[in-house]
Amino acid sequence: MFIGEYAHTLDDKGRLAVPKKFRAALGKGAVVTRGLDNCLFLYTKAEWAKLADKLANLPFAQANTRAFARLMLAGAMDVDLDKQGRVILPEYLRAFAGLAKDIVVAGLYNRLELWDAGKWAEYTKRTEAESTAIAEQMASLGV
Repeated sequence: MFIGEYAHTLDDKGRLAVPKKFRAALGKGAVVTRGLDNCLFLYTKAEWAKLADKLANLPFAQANTRAFARLMLAGAMDVDLDKQGRVILPEYLRAFAGLAKDIVVAGLYNRLELWDAGKWAEYTKRTEAESTAIAEQMASLGV
């Protein structure tokens, strides 16, 4: 389970040090892809396989399902941790998420989200300000 929020930096070669507590889970490889809200999603191979299977089985006759599957699957890249626990983030994914130097790694149970630190600060500030309304909407989902 991935939880927590961690500040890291991206080096000049596009490498990101994965927080130590997550390295064992990602040790057999991982998949990074375009996420939502202009971040990247980083999955273990097992979690990625579950998601990819669901996406592959969406009804392809619907434009929205094709678009979402393309967003997630076409942009995906296998990544491996090096001996220092770093992954190389492809340039096209760094550009998509606007990742330059300061990165926030956020654990969201079955995935990690990789955010530009400035965008993360803006997002969390906005979300915290709307937390009551969000909680009320979540109640209708049984949360």
